[in-house]
Amino acid sequence: MEQRSTASGPLAGVKVVDMTSVIMGPFATQILASLGAEVIKVESPEGDNMRHVGPMRNAGMGYIFLQANQGKQSVVLDLKNPSAKEALLRLLKDSDV
Repeated sequence: MEQRSTASGPLAGVKVVDMTSVIMGPFATQILASLGAEVIKVESPEGDNMRHVGPMRNAGMGYIFLQANQGKQSVVLDLKNPSAKEALLRLLKDSDV
């Protein structure tokens, strides 16, 4: 049995795999993270489109992207690669959402 994070909140112990992009999906999963869920954001090697929108101090770290993805873990997977697909399936096997 996998040990879950020690986060607190009503969703503590819930694992969410976030494959959303742009604004509404990442915002929704950020709410889940703020309620205590462990959220793992899966991005392609190119990254979420919102990484490059708006002012930023560092390349690929636009403020909208940072706000919508705070409190999440992240992983980069090229799902065109069979081994990356397998990694995603292993991640999904342990997830609740």
